[in-house]
Amino acid sequence: MRNIGVVAIGRNEGKRLVRCLQSLQVELPEGVPIVYVDSGSTDDSVNFAQSIGVHVINLDMSVPFTMARGRNVGFNYLVEHFSDLKYVQFIDGDCELVKGWLDLAFAALESDESLAIACGRRRERFPDATIYNRLADMEWDTPVGEAQACGGDALMRVSAIQAVEGYNERLIAGEEPEMCVRLRQSGWRIQRIDAEMTLHDAAMERFQQWWRRSMRGGWAMAAWSDLHGAPPEYYMVRENRKRWLWVLGLPLLSIGLAWLTAGLSLILLLGYPLLTLKIYQYRLQQGDLPKHAWLYAGFCVLGKLPEVIGQLKYWITKQRGQQATLIEYKVEAT
Repeated sequence: MRNIGVVAIGRNEGKRLVRCLQSLQVELPEGVPIVYVDSGSTDDSVNFAQSIGVHVINLDMSVPFTMARGRNVGFNYLVEHFSDLKYVQFIDGDCELVKGWLDLAFAALESDESLAIACGRRRERFPDATIYNRLADMEWDTPVGEAQACGGDALMRVSAIQAVEGYNERLIAGEEPEMCVRLRQSGWRIQRIDAEMTLHDAAMERFQQWWRRSMRGGWAMAAWSDLHGAPPEYYMVRENRKRWLWVLGLPLLSIGLAWLTAGLSLILLLGYPLLTLKIYQYRLQQGDLPKHAWLYAGFCVLGKLPEVIGQLKYWITKQRGQQATLIEYKVEAT
């Protein structure tokens, strides 16, 4: 696996970054290059990375920061300085690489030249610490097999990333699925293999953090449909419209017609508990515990509101011709 390099990105991750970089050093063969791209940390992140021999790049923070930009900078550094690289493992600074992952991902890419990306199961490090961590852990549990997209952690083929010119640096969220759309349109495939990949530390302790994270998700959904919503992709168009239907369409229709229907139209509001029940039943079929299935279902329905707000932020920013700024939800680690 000497033709593999690693790009980690982060800012003020504290102990989370320590665990991330140490897990890489334990798992990787000697000589595998690791690049850490730092986006203006004020903690000891840069000093620690340098102290253990990791290549460190400090981003120019006078230029608007996006995680996509950090990933591109790290990737380009690796390709420029290690020309024999065939694959790059991307990992977020709040994640740890699971033992044995790279062997499995490497084998998957080596066995199929059409695969651009191999990704696996990302888990929360502390799923029982808060309900918000539990929700994130459930969110990461994606189906095994051919996938439309991956997340921030994945092993990627260098030639494929170069073919689509990397990540879209104007995106403040959702840069991985957007790049995956372009990869698939170019004939590449993404595979979610049945393997443990990384441990993620969401560190979500408050409702406000979950709310902002959901807003960020809505922003990304709007960006995806704006960039790739045209035929034949129609990427996320239906999902965006459904959010607006549940947040605005259904309540306006039920309340607006109440005076004409002597209040009968208010029955339409039963759509919310019915939707919650439908999601609950689906999660049970996926093997979730009942209490976790109810938690996920309830927050899925509630989450449509911050997602719509995030979509509004995207369209307002675009209308004004501005570069979007990060919607951050994590607290700085100590």
